[in-house]
Parts: sequence; C-alpha cells; structure tokens
Amino acid sequence: MAHYFEIRKNKADEFVAYFKYNSEAIFWTEGYTTKAAAKKAIASIKENGPDAEIREAD
Repeated sequence: MAHYFEIRKNKADEFVAYFKYNSEAIFWTEGYTTKAAAKKAIASIKENGPDAEIREAD
C-alpha cells in the first residue's frame, strides 16, 4: 500500500503518529505519552478526516 500510518517515538520520548505516502511523511500528530493515545489519534483522523472542509488562506 502506498499510504500508511506509522507510530514511532520522537526525541522527547513521546509517541507520534505519522501519515506517510510512498515512505514520505505528509503530516504527523503531536506527541503522546502512550502508544494507545497515538492510536486513538489515528482513529480520530480516519473517522473525521473524510468530511473535513478545505479552507484556502489568502
């Protein structure tokens, strides 16, 4: 699959969820203290993302 989520630890030893496309990070979440919290963030993105509006900054 060309796109996927990856959870890994940052320098502050927090769990961060990265959304990757062709192995390139497109966006990432804030750092979480537990892997479960990072997985919850991924679930929220998947659930709420498809209906998100698009805004353009002038």
